[in-house]
Amino acid sequence: MNWANLITYFRMLLIPMVVLSYYSELQYANMMAAMLFSLASLSDWLDGYLARRLNQTSEFGAFLDPVADKLLVVTVLIMLVGELNPLLAPTIVIIAREVLISALREWMATRGHREAVAVAFSGKLKTTFQMIAIVTLILVTESSPDWLLMTGFVMIYIAALLSLYSALHYFKAARPYLTP
Repeated sequence: MNWANLITYFRMLLIPMVVLSYYSELQYANMMAAMLFSLASLSDWLDGYLARRLNQTSEFGAFLDPVADKLLVVTVLIMLVGELNPLLAPTIVIIAREVLISALREWMATRGHREAVAVAFSGKLKTTFQMIAIVTLILVTESSPDWLLMTGFVMIYIAALLSLYSALHYFKAARPYLTP
């Protein structure tokens, strides 16, 4: 077990803590949930950095890291849809994109062309908008100013559009290898 994988496990353990915090009756529950989600999101950068810096990359880590990321995002988006119905459409787009690109990457890896669908800038930009949007939406309460909710909605819709754009980018990169 290396440091990078331990941090990935830590991120996975934070997922139920985000949900429990969000639904708790504690004062500032949403702030606690937002901080935990932020910590989990930042841990994604940290485990990748440590894996490269300490030369601790592994096949298992390469598998586990994106699984942890997707579990975090999907769980919290579903949680938020329960409270904020207008999030349903971008949530469906984001989740569908994650499933499609994960399947594409897996298929490309079996064909020996994983590098053709390596993480691109558009995917990183999508992730950045998505994470900031989710933190913003977690912070929304009944007493929040309207601008906070609108900022979260605009950002998550931008993240959904970036999800579509990055998916097109990945499929375009994979197209030469997509013969049946």
